[in-house]
Amino acid sequence: MTTAPASFVKGLEGIVAAQTEMSFIDGVEGVLEYVGIAIGDLAKHSTFEETVYLLWNKRLPKKQELEAFTKELRANYALPDGMLDRIRTVPKQAEPMHMLRTMVSALAMHDESPNDNSVEAAREKSLKILGCTPAIVAAFDRHRRGLDPVAPDAGLGFSANFLYMLNGEKPTDAMTRAFDICMITHADHGLNNSTFTARVVISTLSDMYSAMTAAIGSLRGPLHGGANEGVMKMLNEIPTVADAEKYVMDKLAKKDRIMGFGHRVYKAKDPRAAELMTLAEQLARDTGNMDLYEKSHAIELVMEREVASKGIYPNVDFYSATTYHCIGLKLDLFTPMFALSRIAGWAGHVIEQLDGNRLFRPKAEYVGPHAVAYTPIDKR
Repeated sequence: MTTAPASFVKGLEGIVAAQTEMSFIDGVEGVLEYVGIAIGDLAKHSTFEETVYLLWNKRLPKKQELEAFTKELRANYALPDGMLDRIRTVPKQAEPMHMLRTMVSALAMHDESPNDNSVEAAREKSLKILGCTPAIVAAFDRHRRGLDPVAPDAGLGFSANFLYMLNGEKPTDAMTRAFDICMITHADHGLNNSTFTARVVISTLSDMYSAMTAAIGSLRGPLHGGANEGVMKMLNEIPTVADAEKYVMDKLAKKDRIMGFGHRVYKAKDPRAAELMTLAEQLARDTGNMDLYEKSHAIELVMEREVASKGIYPNVDFYSATTYHCIGLKLDLFTPMFALSRIAGWAGHVIEQLDGNRLFRPKAEYVGPHAVAYTPIDKR
């Protein structure tokens, strides 16, 4: 008896391929929760370190547990011997995401047991990757600017330490908190493309470094993490706030995509966008970038009038672009910032996958011909 073929779903949309306790999304209502806690509450009250602990342990830490976790993370800030020399060999014109993907892969060569896939080893490798990738990004950016790298400061939190290594001076409390909120809101988001990539790779029992490297490769695509760069480019194309409506209407008339709008999951406003909108406005006021925020808001109002009825709303990329710009990040560092945060989610999913692993092996529906006769080369 022939088994009926499984139905083909383009892009696997709606297919449940994994179970997770990390994040819950209700795209219709615009809800995102980490282990049951609303993203808005975490953005208001938590820190990135506490959020990572929550995702990896499925509960909030007690004070002593958070202190121990933070200490362990900070112990992994420094790059392994030889990594700085390797970063100095990267061409200065290289794209940061290509550099980051390559350097995360290189970290495996500094691990005495890179293929140990026990859950405990996976946690240790996750801490190492999460802890030192900010130093990789900061060192490369300074290298391409002709500046010496700044050693990490274990007395600073994750966000403050990155901004310190990048700029060579301690960031303000406002900048640190803004960056921390960005890290929290980007940390995990269900079975998105890059997270699925990480789980698929580790399901072969490859290794943590390969899974993270593949996930970074997925994230850099313009339909995924690279979209926030597209938002900033769009804002730079609009001369003034008064030009925003015409710009959007012209794009819609040509059926061009408005970057930062629409999401595969959300048919309501992305709850992360709601948090970042408030943050972007405050930062814009503090840094003299209100024209940028006002252009963003003008675009949102036009889009709400024209396409909200179709379920197209701002996504996380829309206001994160303004936020990162106000913090002072270069455009091509926007997507690496996404990666620094999402490593937390990828690692958590890899650990979940290893705990009861089954190899991902979906089917492909063959749509080609059958019984085709072979034609000798002299008769073709």
